Amino acid sequence: MVGVSRKYVFDFDSTLTRVEALDVLAEITLSGKSNKDEVIAEIQKITNLGIDGDISFTESLERRIKLLCANKSDLEALVAELRQKISKSIEENKEFFEKYADDIYVISCGFKEFIDPIVYEYNIPSDRVYANTFRFAEDGSIIGFDENNPLSQHNGKIQCLKQMNLEGEVQVIGDGYSDYVMREAGIADKFFAYTENVHREKATSNADHVTPNMDEFLFVNDLPRNISYPKNRIKILLLENVHTDAFENLTEDGFSVELVKHSLSEDDLIEKIKGVHVLGIRSKTQVTKKVLAAADKLLVVGAFCIGTDQIDLDNCRINGVAVFNAPYSNTRSVVELAIGEIIMLMRSVFPRSTEIHEGQWQKTAAGSREVRGKKLGIIGYGNIGKQLSVLAEAIGMRVYYYDVDDKLALGNAVKCDSLDKLLSISDVVTLHIDDNKANKNFIGEREISQMKDGAMFINLARGSVVDIEALASALKSGKLGGAAIDVYPEEPRSNGNFITQLQGLNNVILTPHVGGSTEEAQRNIADFVPNKIMEYINSGSTVDAVNFPNIRLPRQNKAHRFLHIHKNVPGIMAKINEVLATYEMNISGQFLSTDNEVGYVITDLDKEYNKDVIMALRKIENTIKFRVLY
Repeated sequence: MVGVSRKYVFDFDSTLTRVEALDVLAEITLSGKSNKDEVIAEIQKITNLGIDGDISFTESLERRIKLLCANKSDLEALVAELRQKISKSIEENKEFFEKYADDIYVISCGFKEFIDPIVYEYNIPSDRVYANTFRFAEDGSIIGFDENNPLSQHNGKIQCLKQMNLEGEVQVIGDGYSDYVMREAGIADKFFAYTENVHREKATSNADHVTPNMDEFLFVNDLPRNISYPKNRIKILLLENVHTDAFENLTEDGFSVELVKHSLSEDDLIEKIKGVHVLGIRSKTQVTKKVLAAADKLLVVGAFCIGTDQIDLDNCRINGVAVFNAPYSNTRSVVELAIGEIIMLMRSVFPRSTEIHEGQWQKTAAGSREVRGKKLGIIGYGNIGKQLSVLAEAIGMRVYYYDVDDKLALGNAVKCDSLDKLLSISDVVTLHIDDNKANKNFIGEREISQMKDGAMFINLARGSVVDIEALASALKSGKLGGAAIDVYPEEPRSNGNFITQLQGLNNVILTPHVGGSTEEAQRNIADFVPNKIMEYINSGSTVDAVNFPNIRLPRQNKAHRFLHIHKNVPGIMAKINEVLATYEMNISGQFLSTDNEVGYVITDLDKEYNKDVIMALRKIENTIKFRVLY
């Protein structure tokens, strides 16, 4: 509200810092003592009882100081430790404390001896810090506190704030009972429950506004801040039971994340995606043109897998939605399964295993062969094909490959100029191609007929690239000696009954699309994709986006960053700079990348900007999306 004088009253423990200072002091004073953990647990229990108002604060303070057994000499180490534990978003918005220093106060039930040196670095002088003070014995032992200080008493913050007699709108920012009672008592106008470090139900339920970080508090009050839009307001929807590490990585960075264990139908996703900024999926969820039309705030789609054929990449691009995937994260897992299946098929392990399960003992070398010296034909020499090539050669196989693009051979692998050539010479054929329309039934009756009699076939790629009926026929006739299939033309959305023509056939390994489903791969994906999402949201970087111009950006701390996505038509850059010149903006850096359809311009500005410039940039013809980053 323009023209309204405000005063900002901050709590210290668990608000300005991530910790309760007396708990940290306990770690210092009790170091090396056998009962350390028990005493610290008791101190924390007493701390929470006092914060929630379940015991008087005076009692809480007395009991904790007695347990601490601290000395004045310990305070230097405490201050050093607290300097490392400033709340993350407080530290990132230090400029606010410097700019609004005259309106900022600290009222804490902690102690000035350790609060003053910490907040002084945030331009808050001692005379605007209201806190308790210790009493020391001659040897420096902390033996108590100034009992005449109102802050040592129950509801002491109310009395303290009354005595201060602040003018204007008084806002209290804190995490506990002693903070919100100031608003309840009518001497503060608003209470903001600060939950970045600890979430206390009594505080949040009595708050005018729950603020999970300093950015949110500054955003609500329309104050200068480190980023233009608080991360907690950015909604992320993760579907298909992606690894919990992804949830934790994104949540830890401050985003609001919802995790759903299953995929959603188009209609359900259309309903669910409203208000969502980031969508995370695996292979089953279809991001269609209709879904994108309903996605009113969507900025990013993260595919927690290799393939992106389930995503309408062109419509994402023209709607300004960047798409990231994990092209390398599960490569090793797929390759290891392929190696294992090659050996299992060549040794006829699964038929022997089935016989044993049925009580039969059929010890024989017939149909059981070593892989050493056999020819492996790899169709698709991408990330997976290349790594499979290296490992297969390491176990003695002779590797041949075919790819529509010109790919450099690794090791002793031999490139085949035609698919027919590769099929005719290979003892084992393994498929590693995508499922674009041109690849539908890439391996069918004609291709199978060109393979060696008794050859093995493996598909860990996509279900639509193989004619299942032709494959089943070749296995039944004995044309092929075995197969391992992990993907199918039609796969169920969730676990349950499944039928394929390949069931019950001899020497056929069937798995439910688990080629990349290892704990290691899912953890890798849960690191890689969220990192790409966070880089885009936090800095505008589009490195490794599959449908967007790629720009690697430096992180800026002292500049504003404008992100402008537009249709790739002539003159847009000139119009952007014309607007910036009109509003006398000084450009400190500018980056542009385009593809055939979309242009992406990032502009860093080193001065305050008139908000009218944002409207002017949004109104530039052919603008798709515009965002102020910070």
